[in-house]
Amino acid sequence: MESIIHGVQQAKVSCPHCGHNMSVDIDDSNGDQDFFEECSNCCNEFHINLHLDDLHSKLDVNIVSEDEQFY
Repeated sequence: MESIIHGVQQAKVSCPHCGHNMSVDIDDSNGDQDFFEECSNCCNEFHINLHLDDLHSKLDVNIVSEDEQFY
């Protein structure tokens, strides 16, 4: 089983507001995380949920806009 290389990595994401593609720095050394970034194009904030799956050696990055509602 390969292990995930921990540290700062770049992830390519699309803004959930305007669709602009950009790179964000992801530091997976602290495990699962929730944080906010601002789009460099439209300046709206979006929520990034980071899940470190050591069992399957992968890093899941989920992008959610703050105006989305969950029921």
